[in-house]
Amino acid sequence: MLDSTHLQRHVFIVDDDVQTLRAFARILHVEGFEVDTFHSASEFLKHPPSDVPSCLVLDLRLPDIDGLQLQQLMRNGRVDIPIIFVSGYGDVPSTASAMRYGAVDFLEKPVEGARLLDAVSNAVALDEVRRGRRRDSDNAKQLLAQLTPRERQVCDLLARGLLNKQIADEIGASERTVKIHRARAVQKLGITSITDLVRLLSRVGE
Repeated sequence: MLDSTHLQRHVFIVDDDVQTLRAFARILHVEGFEVDTFHSASEFLKHPPSDVPSCLVLDLRLPDIDGLQLQQLMRNGRVDIPIIFVSGYGDVPSTASAMRYGAVDFLEKPVEGARLLDAVSNAVALDEVRRGRRRDSDNAKQLLAQLTPRERQVCDLLARGLLNKQIADEIGASERTVKIHRARAVQKLGITSITDLVRLLSRVGE
């Protein structure tokens, strides 16, 4: 019986070795992962990104574009999924470079099935967390986009801990005007406290 926690999880595998592709795909299929395999980086780049939690199992040495080059192309194109590098020729500089640019793991061939599953499970779980954070950030941005520039300014100053009177002095308005902006912003954002406001702003990195 498949583990329900692995449903709707996608794994991409890029390796020019057919036997490796088949072996990895078989192991992951048994555990309920959806798997797409590619013989080259060029093939992978033509594939649309997944809309579910996913990861990429990537061979370091490939015939056209090597693994490190593909990693950089993905970074440049803002294709943000966790990468697990696999290589039978792994060396310290390559490993360091891969990890420095965001790889989540580096496996030496031959890779044991349990080790592969552990690395993939962790990578997909990480992607799920990242996707959740991006959704939260996008939702927060949509809420904040409803505010007028003045309402947003008042909110930013409130989040810094300023009182209504201090905000009035800061923006050159009356305290009554600040209260009106504050009330309208609170209504639009659906918040009930300054703590809620700070949390909302933190979701967009502010």
